[in-house]
Amino acid sequence: MAVGDDDQSIYGWRGARIENIQNLPEHFPGAETIRLEQNYRSTQTILSAANAVIANNRGRLGKELWTDGQSGEKISLYSAFNEQDEARFIVGQIQRWMEHGNLRSESAILYRSNAQSRVLEEALIRAGVPYRIYGGHRFYDRLEIKNALAYLRLVTNRDDDTAMERIINVPTRGIGTRTLDVVRDQARQENISMWRAANEVVEYKKLPARALSALQAFLDLINQLDTDTTGMTLQEQTEHAIERSGLIEHHKKEKGEKAQSRIENLEELSSAAKQFSQQWEANSEAEDVTELSAFLDQAALDAGDAQAEDHQD
Repeated sequence: MAVGDDDQSIYGWRGARIENIQNLPEHFPGAETIRLEQNYRSTQTILSAANAVIANNRGRLGKELWTDGQSGEKISLYSAFNEQDEARFIVGQIQRWMEHGNLRSESAILYRSNAQSRVLEEALIRAGVPYRIYGGHRFYDRLEIKNALAYLRLVTNRDDDTAMERIINVPTRGIGTRTLDVVRDQARQENISMWRAANEVVEYKKLPARALSALQAFLDLINQLDTDTTGMTLQEQTEHAIERSGLIEHHKKEKGEKAQSRIENLEELSSAAKQFSQQWEANSEAEDVTELSAFLDQAALDAGDAQAEDHQD
């Protein structure tokens, strides 16, 4: 017995070939084909639409899904101007749903890739609609996003100890626990930031040569990022930091679907920076705050608001 669906090919990235099921009758003449066409979970309206779409596929063995359940509501289609317009429309639909006495917990947003969640999350936060992500993390809570933002934070503020501890050895650059302990001890003894302590550790050669070299390379990287990004747009600053930090190459080496998702999320962070710049240029009144600092503050605020609203009704 062989079980398969010639209308699905979700494991092509693992080497699966749809021709295997399509050509089965030729490889095994006389084999009986049993079509499992009854659906127990969906409505006939959705199944009819799916049948009409998949009918355009070439080389199908052919089947017609059906259900003896309800017809269901009609399918609606909204053609959005851009991703922000799409997110606003979706949130608006949820709000109207709630106004009719329905519960938030009975509504859901389905999206194809993790990177798409960022715009949706921001729209939900702006509208004050609590939400929870299943099967993943919120955009600004994702490992790769936290790391990228930490680089930008340290470039903006060298005394940000949390950011420095997060990325000092991400990607791996030969800075181990022993080096970190020495830097922390220096910071505590002198009552200074870890950045200043690291510079003193290098200056007074308080570590073996190899460890000093790795630490100096990290300090040079951050200083160079600061120099390179001066005069750049916010999007350019973000892209440059992501690229020069080595985060993209780091995740490329991981390979697989998860690694690709992390890279897509980093690319989406660049889109977030571009979107913020457009809003900043139109609404900024705070001349004493840099655009990068404002962007980082907004990212932290969005992450904090999302955590505060993490509940169900």
